[in-house]
Amino acid sequence: MAKRAAKQPQGLPTREQLLEFLQGSDTPAGKREIAKAFGLKGQEKIALKRLLKDMAEEGLIDGKKTAYHRMGGVPKVTVLRVVEIEDGEAIAVPENWSPDAPGEPPRLTMREMKGKGGRRQPALKRGDRVLSRTEETDRGWIAHPMKKLPARTEGLMGVVELDGSGKAWLAPVDKRIRNSSPIADLGQAEEGQLVLAERIGRSERSGVKVIEVVGDPLAPRSFSLIAIAKHGIPHVFPDEVIEEARRAAVLPLSEEKRQDLRGLPIIAIDPADARDHDDAIWASPDKEGGYDAVVAIADVSYYVRPGGALDREARKRGNSVYFPDRVVPMLPEVLSADVCSLKQGEDRAAMVCHMRISREGKVTHWDFKRAIVRIEHNIAYEDAQAQMDAGTAPMHLKHLWDAWRLLAKAREARDPLELELPERRVVLDEQGQIAEIAVRERLDAHRVVEDFMIAANVAAAKALEAKTAPVVYRVHEPPSREKLIALRDYLATMGRKLSLGQVVTPGLFNRMLKDITDDAERAQVMEAVLRSQMQAYYGPANAGHFGLSLGSYAHFTSPIRRYSDLLVHRALVDAYGLEQPQPKGDAKLPEKTGLSDRDRDSLQQVSDAISQTERRAMEAERDTIDRYVAAWLSGRVGETFDTRITGVQGFGFFATIMGLGGDGLVPVSTLGREHFRYEEAAQALVGEDSGTRYAAGDRLKLKLAEANPLTGSLKFVPVDADGSAIEPRGNRQPARKKGKYMAGKRGRPGNIRHQGRRKR
Repeated sequence: MAKRAAKQPQGLPTREQLLEFLQGSDTPAGKREIAKAFGLKGQEKIALKRLLKDMAEEGLIDGKKTAYHRMGGVPKVTVLRVVEIEDGEAIAVPENWSPDAPGEPPRLTMREMKGKGGRRQPALKRGDRVLSRTEETDRGWIAHPMKKLPARTEGLMGVVELDGSGKAWLAPVDKRIRNSSPIADLGQAEEGQLVLAERIGRSERSGVKVIEVVGDPLAPRSFSLIAIAKHGIPHVFPDEVIEEARRAAVLPLSEEKRQDLRGLPIIAIDPADARDHDDAIWASPDKEGGYDAVVAIADVSYYVRPGGALDREARKRGNSVYFPDRVVPMLPEVLSADVCSLKQGEDRAAMVCHMRISREGKVTHWDFKRAIVRIEHNIAYEDAQAQMDAGTAPMHLKHLWDAWRLLAKAREARDPLELELPERRVVLDEQGQIAEIAVRERLDAHRVVEDFMIAANVAAAKALEAKTAPVVYRVHEPPSREKLIALRDYLATMGRKLSLGQVVTPGLFNRMLKDITDDAERAQVMEAVLRSQMQAYYGPANAGHFGLSLGSYAHFTSPIRRYSDLLVHRALVDAYGLEQPQPKGDAKLPEKTGLSDRDRDSLQQVSDAISQTERRAMEAERDTIDRYVAAWLSGRVGETFDTRITGVQGFGFFATIMGLGGDGLVPVSTLGREHFRYEEAAQALVGEDSGTRYAAGDRLKLKLAEANPLTGSLKFVPVDADGSAIEPRGNRQPARKKGKYMAGKRGRPGNIRHQGRRKR
């Protein structure tokens, strides 16, 4: 019973009394609860039913028989949907808000979600559905999460298809979604268009309605739009953010409290197609066989100040997202691609890390300053490498290489995890069509920049620790015991041992891989080691960086594109007393450039949020590359490729094309007429009659059977020695594990072909 029930007058309540009761009730109030609270019986209950109906028609209340609430309010317990992350906090709206309700649906600030025993749960993200208890306060609506619910709208992006009867279906572009959905409300959409949709009922049979037309799904540069819409990536800056960015862009470069480093030949080495330049480096030999070095980073904290519209938007985005055809920046382009970008010959505000590198390659001293820099050169990795290889590099470039060789010595002694993870690069022509897909070449020039950036990141973390200042760490925890046990069991199937009694270090994995001479087996073990690794994240508590074999590590070097780095810069401003005076005429911008009180109080919350946006960006970028690869291969269906198995399940295995990428499924039904047994520990499918074995890491030739650009999915079939496809089984029988059938995923793949097919 609601807490206020005892205070209610007996007899049929007035409209005002009923509204007061619904407002104060701490639990959902239906007709039964209302009648009990007011002591209604017999004919009074019938009169209450009429009163509730009249009040609903008058727009005073909303709800069903089991849960009435004041119109314009929110039920005490209801399902909310997270619509955005703002300042590290999840903002949600009622999922079932009546379209007839006055005004916009209320926005509720979600409190932190707790698990059993008060344990912290993963941060909520956009699109999450949460059963919540709600509360209206003087500061607005607050929601207290009770239970996270399964997603109802996942995958509701697709292409409109018409079947033979003219009925419209939504063919999904998410390869994890197997079936099309009936479209109950087509809106202005037409056949063949890419659309966003939402369900209109609780059952999938209720269908969906189109809420936005995206356009031609196969038009140039459309694949990134699919990822942006699917993952809910904010890509349009509000007017107030653009306006604040313009005001910030004209801030004067005050020389007060800034070092003048314009005389140093600092150079920025970046990809040839870089959209922004936020780091540059310089080194010079000292008298002791070591080097003095400077890592100069764009001073974004001077322009993006805590509490402003720019800052709120940057927090919400968390990071920039990079696609082959576009970048969705964390900051408006007037800052990210212009004023904050370290461009050749231009005076720029920088936060610099001064380092002393010993002859052993250790960083023995560091200091942080605000400075004015003028970049000597913007140079591409390939060009810098070519100059070094040809012996034509200027002296300051040679000094960088010599200093790096010292850092490389220290890196070798540290023995970080060394895994060969090729990066795919999509090159587009002027029309947005694919010109080339290749694996990005790994050069010494990349290693030079990488090791200088790692050194500066470590220095930033240790500097803040020394001054007992807040730190947003980049954390990569050691593999969990569960993952190590799975790795040990897998290696045992290959006749290799992994003792769990020893301290597990990156060097242990490196030595294991180095001892393997067979390329195929080495690839298998490398895949297994990669699967055993934990996912990196941001947080204010230090747990070290296992992969880099470092005790303290923070991200300092990319504040243009990562909010984590901006927080580290603000902490350094405070720790080193680098706050600059308010420029004249700057009253419209927040004054402080260091950490705000809100920054300090919400570091854990913000860290969780930006960890989520980072994962969102990674998924979106990977999905887009997969779509480009599938589009590139769509004209080569029927060709045979050299592939490597990347994963094995009971229903088949996944393989990637060597040197190109793009994971494709090989269903177990295509492996021949015999039954294949799934050995989970060995990550292998084994033929019961022939003993034929397919295991993670194996290299083999496969024929491309399907390539779907809209979903990014590929399908392969195995081939005989003569190159012909192996005859599949007539009826699909899933692989067996330990004498039992393993159930594979049912349903036909959601391949989108505009042929008017019905639900698949």
